[in-house]
Amino acid sequence: MRKNFGAKPLLYPQPVFILAAYGSDGVPCAMNAAWGGISEQKEISMCISPEHRTMKNILETGAFTVSMATADYVAECDYVGVVSGNDVPDKLEKAGFHTVKSEYVNAPLIDELPMAVECKLVSYDPESCRLVGEIVNVSADERVLGKDKNVDPALLRPITFDPMNNTYVVLGDTIGAAFSDGFKIGG
Repeated sequence: MRKNFGAKPLLYPQPVFILAAYGSDGVPCAMNAAWGGISEQKEISMCISPEHRTMKNILETGAFTVSMATADYVAECDYVGVVSGNDVPDKLEKAGFHTVKSEYVNAPLIDELPMAVECKLVSYDPESCRLVGEIVNVSADERVLGKDKNVDPALLRPITFDPMNNTYVVLGDTIGAAFSDGFKIGG
């Protein structure tokens, strides 16, 4: 028997993204966001309210980065989500994060978060809060690359937001081969 929860934003997994952008003053700001994902081959979309300092920065500069939050930095990633850049302009520094400018877009990369999607602003609708970015580059620190030189989720240790229990969960073990295991069933 199923339990009904009604119309709520409950979906698993919900990635924990850390959006970062420079303000017109050159100061980096970042925020935690969970409502987003890939929406086209070279496009990322998410729901971001217009009052966020980071969203204002994205609109000013036309660029942003989206880092994967990791198990090693849960508290810091949560901090940039619970504290507003409108109130604490140096919240990245207070979180202990360090940044470097992306080679591809006018936005900061967070050194401690080893994987990021670097984006140009495509569109933003303040009424629906839908932010769309063109993926210009994906970068990953060598410390999270496996033997095949691709990102190894076991080394990255990305986290997901559990909206039912208000917790963060680290993504786990590989359990199958995509675009392959289904053929075992036949067809």
